[in-house]
Amino acid sequence: MQVQDLLERYQKGERDFAHVNLSGASLSGVNLRDADLTGSNLTGANLSWAFLSRTNLTGACLRRADLRSASLNNAILNQSILSGANLSKADLRLASLQNADLNWAILQEADLSGATLQDAKLDQVNLERAKLNSSCLTGAELMEANLRRANLAGANLDRANLREAHLEEANLREASLIGANLIEANLSGVYLRQANLTEADLHRAILTGADLSETILNSADLSRANLAGAYLLKASLSKAHLLRANLQDVYLLRADLKTANLRGADLQRADLSGAYLSDTSLNEADLSDAYLLESHLIRTNLDGAQMTGCCIANWHLEETDFSKVNCRYVFTQFNYTTKKPTDRYPVGRDLEAGELGRQYQEDSALLEVHLTEAPNWEALAFTLAQIDREGNGLGLTVKSYEALDEHCLVRLKANRPVNAKLLSRRIFQLYPEVLQRLLANRSEIFDLLAIAPRAIEPDLLLESPPQPAQPELKALPSPDRRIRLYQEVVRQIQHIMMYQTPEEFVQSVQQLLNYLSRQGIATEDIQKKVISQVITQRAKQDKIFRAHMQRWEKTAPEVARLSTVGQAVRLAIALMWTETKKL
Repeated sequence: MQVQDLLERYQKGERDFAHVNLSGASLSGVNLRDADLTGSNLTGANLSWAFLSRTNLTGACLRRADLRSASLNNAILNQSILSGANLSKADLRLASLQNADLNWAILQEADLSGATLQDAKLDQVNLERAKLNSSCLTGAELMEANLRRANLAGANLDRANLREAHLEEANLREASLIGANLIEANLSGVYLRQANLTEADLHRAILTGADLSETILNSADLSRANLAGAYLLKASLSKAHLLRANLQDVYLLRADLKTANLRGADLQRADLSGAYLSDTSLNEADLSDAYLLESHLIRTNLDGAQMTGCCIANWHLEETDFSKVNCRYVFTQFNYTTKKPTDRYPVGRDLEAGELGRQYQEDSALLEVHLTEAPNWEALAFTLAQIDREGNGLGLTVKSYEALDEHCLVRLKANRPVNAKLLSRRIFQLYPEVLQRLLANRSEIFDLLAIAPRAIEPDLLLESPPQPAQPELKALPSPDRRIRLYQEVVRQIQHIMMYQTPEEFVQSVQQLLNYLSRQGIATEDIQKKVISQVITQRAKQDKIFRAHMQRWEKTAPEVARLSTVGQAVRLAIALMWTETKKL
């Protein structure tokens, strides 16, 4: 068919030109929108600036065709042959190119936004500065493809073959590259923030200066990859392979590296502040001058690691062995003003062989618990007994006690390294509950232990003359002991209400009031004043607590609302909202 004949038929409304032969034809600038060119032969044709929107070119042969600046948006090019074609600056938005052959094609600055290129062949294609945002490239072949500075934001490249591809400074924000092959690919300066590279193969890939913040790299292979100066803030690298990877000057702040393999990796000057290194392999790794501020090292393997010059301020250790670490000195503090580590340890000398291990083996078994008031030692002993059961025999013992201005400090020691911060928090949470149960069951506990009151302590047992005509009454505490008991319970109620949710403290406080009532101690002041004061104080400081109170008021069970404490809480809420409206 001649070109003129085709155009005349198109002008008359005909659209079916399937299997037409227009090889080498000059069709520059023609309008063939919505035409059906299925299986057509357009080899070497000139279609530059042509209007081919919504055109069906399924199975068409466009090998070495000139399609510069052509409009192909929403076109169907499935199974088409475009190898060697020139599509620079072409409009291929939302086009379908499934299983298309685009090997060696030129798509420089082309717009393929939202296009479907599933299983397409794009080896050595030129997509420099092309727009591929939100496009589908699952299973596509992109070996040695040029994607420099291309926009692939939100694109799907799952299982794509990008081996030795050039992606320098490309934008892959939130892109999906699950299981993608990026072996020896060049991704220097690439933007991969929040992308998903789970199980991707990045062996020997170049990622210098790349931004991989919040990227998912779980089970990815980055062995021998070059990540020097890369940003991996909050990145997830669980079970990732980083054997002998270059991580010099990398930023791994708050990164998740649990069970990752970094054997022999170069982490000189790397910033691992706040990183999670649980069961991580760092054996033979070079951590010289690295930053481990507030990092979590739990069962971390550091055998043969180089740690000279590390900054270890406030790091958290648990079951980590330093006996085989190579280290001459560390820094124990960090100056946030000058951004430099301080307080060299040891001062004026180098560490002896194994000294770091001995130092932190002991320190990692120590923890501090801060209490708002002097501890009830009986309750603390039972708390430690509970912790001992939960922690598989930590053997916690009290090392020292110190009464400070606003709180009390109890130092404890375990029989092995522990996560001090986590364990201290658990003790602080558990202690008030144990104290409450102890106060409610103290006499029963003493009976079980066969601990009898001494005659010289009349306040432990109130003696009354026998009353044969009346049933025997339970002994009540002495006036002095009632005062002490009242004060202790009030402090406990204040503590519970400052740290528990309304759903929790209504029940807890009710149990304490019931206990006081059984001891013959009036609780009206607690109901009218203490509860209201604590709620008001906490509500002023905590917006979330105010929201919890409002939710409790609407959703609390009727039993809780009508309880003594529930009624006091509802009154306090009413007063709290009244004060809020006044403000």
